Amino acid sequence: MLILALDTSAAASAALVSDGVVLGRFASTDTRSHAEVLAPAVEQLLFDAGVAGTGLDALAVGVGPGPFTGLRAGIATARMLAFVWNVPLHGVMSLDAVALDADHAEGEFAVATDARRKEVYWARYRAGSALPELVDGPHVGPAESVPDLPVYGRGAGLYAGRLAGTAHATELTPDAVALARVAERTLADGGALRATTPLYLRESDAKVPGPRKKALL
Repeated sequence: MLILALDTSAAASAALVSDGVVLGRFASTDTRSHAEVLAPAVEQLLFDAGVAGTGLDALAVGVGPGPFTGLRAGIATARMLAFVWNVPLHGVMSLDAVALDADHAEGEFAVATDARRKEVYWARYRAGSALPELVDGPHVGPAESVPDLPVYGRGAGLYAGRLAGTAHATELTPDAVALARVAERTLADGGALRATTPLYLRESDAKVPGPRKKALL
């Protein structure tokens, strides 16, 4: 199965994966230029692999949780490409990709990513043979709200002193390669993936302006 995966829940990343083999990958460390870098990165990945977009078996996109601007850039790009190429599109929770990358996790564990505002996005998992099983979440809140378990991901590293549990693999952030593998294994097992509805978990900071005040005479 040839999958193109995109994730912009944190930094922008893209990957082309065929039956578990990574044909190409892109990752940006900039969390504010998703829209500018993603489409050129996809074009370059396909060119380098000698693959046409219409030759893909599926597209997968991270649906968060994440901030509004970042998620919109990735999901809008994935929807547009899927429509133009007539390729099936699947959503994957971005925390699932981090959970898959938590190689040494055993039993129950948690994943936490940076939600800014001194908070984390987090979910609880149970280690499995093929994929970690989502037990609870996703949630957004202070680090103190994460269960007393081993916690993996960048959010755990940022707020290690406030966790009830212990921080592990604090370099982990949502990555398109792991996201593609989550999608590939789920589909291969006959499972269902998510729709591409974004998991914002918060209301937008942008507000509709109120009515203009009348000038005093």
